[in-house]
Amino acid sequence: MQDFESKIEKAKQILAQLNAQDLSLKSGLELYKQGIKELKEAQDMLEKAKLEYEEIKAQDIQDNK
Repeated sequence: MQDFESKIEKAKQILAQLNAQDLSLKSGLELYKQGIKELKEAQDMLEKAKLEYEEIKAQDIQDNK
């Protein structure tokens, strides 16, 4: 599995390809789907990291009581 930064970079590359003037509709749709997939996976990684952070923060608060 790629890391977050790699997924964002891949999405940027796809966006650059989508901006190409000579792109067919079919190719554009495939690239769009791939870009959405990369962004969704990156967003899922962020959500997971946020949950882990909240758990660590809550544990730290409990440990300091």
